[in-house]
Amino acid sequence: MIEPTTMTTRLRADSTWNEGASANAEKQTLPSLLSTLRNGLTSRGVEDTGKINGYTLTSNGHVHSTHGPTKAELQKPPRSRESFEKVPFITAALTHLGFYILMFLGFINQLFFVPKIATEKNREGYAPLYDNFEKFYLKYVYRRVRDCWNRPICSVPGATVTLKDRVTHDYGWTFQFTGTETQCINLGSYNYLGFAEASGKCADESIKTLKKFGCASCSTRLELGTMPIHDELEKLTAKFLGVEDAIVFGMGFATNSLNLPSLVSKGCLVLSDEKNHASLILGLRLSGAVTQIFKHNNVKHLEECLKKAIVSGQPKTGEPWKKIVIIVEGVYSMEGSIVHLPEILELKKKYKAYLYVDEAHSAGAMGKNGRGVCDYYGIDPREVDILMGTFTKSFGSAGGYIAGTRTLINHIRIYGHAHTYAASMSPPVTQQIITSMRIIAGEDGTDAGEKRIKQLAKNTRYFRRRLNQIGVIIYGNEDSPVVPMLVYLFSKIGDPYSDDP
Repeated sequence: MIEPTTMTTRLRADSTWNEGASANAEKQTLPSLLSTLRNGLTSRGVEDTGKINGYTLTSNGHVHSTHGPTKAELQKPPRSRESFEKVPFITAALTHLGFYILMFLGFINQLFFVPKIATEKNREGYAPLYDNFEKFYLKYVYRRVRDCWNRPICSVPGATVTLKDRVTHDYGWTFQFTGTETQCINLGSYNYLGFAEASGKCADESIKTLKKFGCASCSTRLELGTMPIHDELEKLTAKFLGVEDAIVFGMGFATNSLNLPSLVSKGCLVLSDEKNHASLILGLRLSGAVTQIFKHNNVKHLEECLKKAIVSGQPKTGEPWKKIVIIVEGVYSMEGSIVHLPEILELKKKYKAYLYVDEAHSAGAMGKNGRGVCDYYGIDPREVDILMGTFTKSFGSAGGYIAGTRTLINHIRIYGHAHTYAASMSPPVTQQIITSMRIIAGEDGTDAGEKRIKQLAKNTRYFRRRLNQIGVIIYGNEDSPVVPMLVYLFSKIGDPYSDDP
């Protein structure tokens, strides 16, 4: 579904983008020292709460006292701030109006201009690839701005990317390469720590592994696909996260969608954050469990759902639920917010529920040691029942993992479809993860990983602060490396790519 009022461009801080000498000139006062956050950065003091971009911050169900902090409060890690600025009515109205004008012009264009492009033919007996509205939208609305995203690149997604230049003479219907290239700053990559490199230790180790083990085993883990390198990665992942055991998979999306059905089934209730990823939603649909949505990061609403679920039981029979599982993400990839993990853990213990945390965007990128949201909040990771994450972001590779108790992992080894039916992870891909994870953990004998983590944290705060200063509307937590920038109007989306000087 297209929601024109929330056209969003996701900008991501990169660990190789230097904050500059201006940050060193900032002086720290006593309030700022007291409000130092988990990532080693300085937040605003307690008295400096209130507004971002001119709007009062909402509490998401958390009550803030107006009295001075108690001794117990001073001992707790301070809460960083989130901003979700409300859309002004005029902006929302103009966004809708502009979108409908584009739609109207598209219908007029469709009547008088038939582009010379490929169409579906000779598909009798087959369903069409796109319905009529999708075909119209792609041709006459999205086409106008698609070159803002669909730019071909010919380099790794590092601090900069190399674009293959191309031109269009028919308003985006077709393109021709010019034969030239352009170097651009990369603000749209998951490469949080800069490990997606074509050279260096990670690349060298992966090449050696490729020569030793080949590209792939062409088999599942339960048959002929398990190699010593896979066992090494699983042990290293469990050690890195601070849990008993872990299991790895070749695809991050499948880690959620194919393993959730082995954890929940009919008679189970899942309380899912409304902003959870599509892989979680698909896995829950396949599982047959009852799914109830709670408001994004709203602990108060989650507790209401838990109370109602325990009191009412299953809808038809009234019997108690077999399991009640809370599913959240560490860092939300579209909102830039960070899960309120301490409060959710309290609810989990209070109501005897299970907790599943998807750390696709937080593993490696959050916390003083890069170990995710548990490290960020200073929480023992063993308090979380199921830790899931991917290797496609901070580790510069591919695949995913599930970590927890040895009993949990042994269960998934038998019943998880991603382990029993899918092909095992490619050896060079596995080696990329092992090398980058050891660098992050400092097991390579250097402080390169620590420097990357600190640089990412500094870049995140600096990037957000500067965008805020120039008046850009941004969403999310001030410590989140995911920085959603709201654009609203289609015309503004294309402005940075204008040929005007």
